[in-house]
Amino acid sequence: MPRSALITGAASGIGRATAQALGAAGVALVLTDIDEGGLAETASGLAHARTLRCDVSVEDDVQAAVAFAVEAFGPLDVLVQSAGIEGPVAPLVQQTADEWARVFGVNVMGTFFGLRHALPVMARGGSVVNVASIAGLNAFPLHAAYAASKHAVVGITRTAAVESARAGIRVNAVCPGFTDTPMVEDGLRKAGQTVADLTRLIPARRLGTPAEVAAAIAYLCSDAAAYITGQTLVV
Repeated sequence: MPRSALITGAASGIGRATAQALGAAGVALVLTDIDEGGLAETASGLAHARTLRCDVSVEDDVQAAVAFAVEAFGPLDVLVQSAGIEGPVAPLVQQTADEWARVFGVNVMGTFFGLRHALPVMARGGSVVNVASIAGLNAFPLHAAYAASKHAVVGITRTAAVESARAGIRVNAVCPGFTDTPMVEDGLRKAGQTVADLTRLIPARRLGTPAEVAAAIAYLCSDAAAYITGQTLVV
C-alpha cells in the first residue's frame, strides 16, 4: 500500500470510508473537508491522520492542503478527490447560472486544482483517484449540472492520465452508483423520493455502501493496479 495520502471530502460518506480503508492499511493520511466536526469524527479512529479545513473550490485552500500534506509526510503517494456537491434537483431549464457555477466550482474546478497542485509533488508510482459518478457516464434527469460536472471529471481524469504516465503517476476515476451517503439522502429529500424508489431501479435491490466504493478506490491506489490508468471503474 502507499505510504501517504491526501483525501478531500473526508468528513463523511465515501471520503470517510476511504480514509478508514487506507488508514487500516497503515497509510498516513491528511484529511480535508469544509466540515471540521465531521473531519474530527473521521480522524478519531485513525492512528496516523491529520486534518485541515479545505474548500476545494478555493485554489489557495487546495494549494495549502497539498503543501500541508507534503510537509507532514513527504512526496504524496495518493490523492483521492472525493469532495463534491449535488446541486439543484430540477429540470435543466429551471436551473440557474449561479447554481451551475457553484456545482462546477466544487466538482470540476476542485478536481482541477487538486491535480494542478498535487501532480508536481507526487512520488513516482503515485496514484490519483477522482470520485466521479455513473451520472458522469449516463443521462441523469433533473440533475443536469451534476451530470455535466461529473462528465467533466471523467474527461479530466482521462487527459491527466495520459499527461502523467511518463512521470509514473496513474490517474483513474471511480463512478459510484447510488450509494448510502448523506448526498444521496439529501437528493432523495429534494426530489420527494424514498430509498425504495431508488432500489427498484437497481438490479441488486439495494444501495451500495461507502465501504464498497472505498474498496475500489483502495484497489486503484494499490500496487495491484500498477498498470491501470485513465480508467473509470463503475461501482
